[in-house]
Formats: sequence, structure tokens, C-alpha cells
Amino acid sequence: MSQVSADHPDATDTPYSWFRLGVCLILSTIGGVGLWSSVVVLPSIELEFGLDRGGASFPYTATMIGFALGGVLMGRLVDRFGIAIPVIMAATMICAGYVLSSFAPNFWTFLACQAVLIGMLGSSATFGPMVADVSHWFLKRRGLAIAIVASGNYLAGAIWPPILQEAIVSIGWRGAYFWVGVFCFCTMIPLALLLRRRPDIDQGSVPVAAKAATASAPVSPNVVLMLLVVAGVGCCVAMSMPQVHIVAYCGDLGYGPAVGAEMLSLMLGLGVVSRLASGVIADKIGGVGTLILGSTLQCLALLFYLPFDGLVSLYLVSALFGLSQGGIVPSYALIVREYFPARQAGSRVGIVLMATVLGMALGGWMSGEIYDLTGSYQAAFLNGIAFNLLNMSIAFWLLYIRRPKGPKAAVA
Repeated sequence: MSQVSADHPDATDTPYSWFRLGVCLILSTIGGVGLWSSVVVLPSIELEFGLDRGGASFPYTATMIGFALGGVLMGRLVDRFGIAIPVIMAATMICAGYVLSSFAPNFWTFLACQAVLIGMLGSSATFGPMVADVSHWFLKRRGLAIAIVASGNYLAGAIWPPILQEAIVSIGWRGAYFWVGVFCFCTMIPLALLLRRRPDIDQGSVPVAAKAATASAPVSPNVVLMLLVVAGVGCCVAMSMPQVHIVAYCGDLGYGPAVGAEMLSLMLGLGVVSRLASGVIADKIGGVGTLILGSTLQCLALLFYLPFDGLVSLYLVSALFGLSQGGIVPSYALIVREYFPARQAGSRVGIVLMATVLGMALGGWMSGEIYDLTGSYQAAFLNGIAFNLLNMSIAFWLLYIRRPKGPKAAVA
């Protein structure tokens, strides 16, 4: 009996696929707490451990680095064992990280728990590896499915901070961390047990959907992967400029940090809308086309930040930015599935999404350094635009190598 391909339509887009997608979205939203808790608890640990602002901010950077590295590690486990085992491991590590953090006697213990247990071994399993797993269960609506599950970290950013802040006010940051760990363990483990493994993942060396592309590509698949990593860094260095610095930028302009926080919320909220809409679009034009569309619109929004600094115009540009950038990161997962075998999806998607996370961390730091050197965010916006153009050039190149070439193309 022949084995059913992972991309066979009879094995995808089933009612269980959609049920599974809902479970994965919930898991991504719960596990995404690791990306935001260090931001919310920053003032508390600053006072608790006698830190300056830079020191209190370092757990966020360390968590992002751990999150990026963990995405690759967990992706390899997903390729080998399926998603359920890595998620169970992640739930255990998240619980251990938060509970141990709540008893941390010093800053370095807190930092280690945040970066290693929560970031690298915990929350990382609920983003890139989850996206890769969902891609195996859809074909006709793969773009939309990836966009939905990738929205989990945005939803986590909308849901968890107010809950954590209220808990910190009520029972202190240590109590809040303890109960977050318990909650994640008690909810994520049962949900993970609902995720059965696909029995029919394609073990071929080349994905069926990419045979034409790989046949005409002038470079090896590893070079394509390397260029996707560079593209991921480029788009997210650009993306991080408004997301990380809009609050400070509004403060410099005299509008106050509260206005900047509203603009950031507007970006993230419209980012969810953009991510879902881009998923629908991706099912029509593919991952590369969606990347080009999102990257071009993001570059345009960054350009608008240069001449317009009025209050109303900043709200409008921030809204445009949110609507532009939401679909960029999920498009990489689609591109990986178009260029690489299904059996490598977890590790390859993990590597590329790791690059996007590192790009966010790098871009946030670079923009701050550029501001310190120039005393203005104008040069930082220009730096973001330059990295965005790098991303666009790679995206257009990927589109070019997918074009049919030679006599067969002429006959077709």
C-alpha cells in the first residue's frame, strides 16, 4: 500500500485539521506569555534587585535570544516526534521557569530562568514549531492556517500584560509568576494531548510543490535558506523600529508615552487583522508574493514616518504600518514549505523564524544606538528602510528564480 503524501488533498483541510488549528492557537496564546512577562515585570524587578533601567531590560533581550535558539531546537524535535511531545516539554519548562523565578534570590537566577527555561525551552515551542506543524495539516488553506496560528503571539501580547499587571498589583510579581507557571502547566498539558501526530508526512527529499522551482533555481537549497535568514533579519530590523521605539518617539515629540502606547496597541491590533488577511491572500498568490506585498507596504509606511510627525498623521501611519507588517513573518513558513521537504519543515521554519526574532532584537538595539549617536530617530528610520530594501531585493529574487525558463517554458 502506498503512503499518502503530506500534501495530498485527502489528508489535509479536514474537520480535525481545523479543530487542531484552534487548539494550536490557544496553546500559542498561552505559551506566548513568555515573550511579554519580562516587559510587564520590569519595574518590579528593577526595584527588587536594585537595577538600573538597562539591567532591568536585559531579561527581555535574553528571553528573545533564548526564544530564537529554542525555535530551532524545538523544530528539530517536532520533525522527529511531532508537536505533542515538545509542547508537553515546553509546558513543564514554562511552569518550572515561572515557579523558580518566583523564588529567585537574585537577579542572575531570575535571568537564567527567564532566558533558558521560559524563553528557550518553553515559549519557543509555541511559535515556529507550531507554525511548521500546522502547515502539514492544510493544503488549500495553508496560508490562512499559518496566519491564524502565528497570530497567537500577538494575541498573547494583547491578553497577558493586563492580566499580569493586575496580578502584580494584587499579589506581587513573585505571586503572579508562581500562578502563571501553574496555569500554563495545567492548561497546556491537556491541550497538547489532543494533538495526534500525522502518520503520513512526506519523507521525500524534494517537496512536490517545489519541483519546478528547485529545478530552475540557480543556487542550492542551502543558499536559499541562507538568503531567507538574511531576509528575515532585514524585514524585522525594519519592523522593530516603530514597534520598539514608538513610545519613546512620541515622548520626544511632546505627545507623551501614553499616546505612544496607544499607537503600539493600534499596530499590534491591526497586525492581527493584517496577519489573517495576508493568510487569505497567500492562498491565492503564494508565500513569495505575500512577502513582496507586505515588505513593500512596510517600506512605504516607514517612508511616511520621515515627513509626518503630527499627532493625527502618526496615528494614520502607525495604522498603515500595522496593516502592512502582519503577514510578513508567516509568509516565510509558506516559502519554506514551497522550497524544502515536509520532513524538514520544523527545523527549516525554526531557523528562518529564529532569524526574524534576532532581527527584532538587533533592530531595537540598533535604533537606540543610532538615536544616541544622532539625537534623532530620523536616521533610525532610514536604517530601517535600508534593511527593508534588502529584504525586498531577496524576495524579488526568489520570485525571479521561480519563473519557468528554457524551451519548455516557451511551449507552455
